Amino acid sequence: GTGSATMTVFGVGAAFSASWSNVADFLARVGLVWNSTQTYTQIGTISADYAYTKTGSAGTFSFIGIYGWSVNPMREYYIVDDWFGSGPPTGGGTLMGTLAVDGGTYNVYQHTQVNQPDITGGSSTFVQFFSIRQTPRQCGHISISQHFAKWTSLGLILGSMVEAQLLVEVGGGTGSINFTTATVTVN
Repeated sequence: GTGSATMTVFGVGAAFSASWSNVADFLARVGLVWNSTQTYTQIGTISADYAYTKTGSAGTFSFIGIYGWSVNPMREYYIVDDWFGSGPPTGGGTLMGTLAVDGGTYNVYQHTQVNQPDITGGSSTFVQFFSIRQTPRQCGHISISQHFAKWTSLGLILGSMVEAQLLVEVGGGTGSINFTTATVTVN
């Protein structure tokens, strides 16, 4: 879209930095990518650890945390630990439940995207899942598989996994982020 943005990958774990200015929708992410043939339970226990600093602003929306997709069914998902500006965000979704994990409480939302860009490179109608931490933080451990299990208990079913990556997504503003520590792992 509009504006400009850059991303630098450090080559250690999932650490990266990114900066942006007046972007319409900018996503920067690093982490694990799979071959879309296994569910999260078949893959193993997925988690992440991170620490970062941020500056500036991010316009009308922003998410910092874990991001990814599944296929069959196609789902886009977010585990959001922080954001720019006021919040917490909701992703425009319907509140489905809550999850207490990793020292915080997350609200779980579901939202349907109609004729929007998807992981195939085309556009379609698909469902998004969000876990939004109610108290933001800039470092910590994310028990990703526990979020997936909670979503399943609420009827929010992921398909075969495409990715689980540390993310910053912004919709405007001028700012930057620097992940000094970042890993996404499977045990």
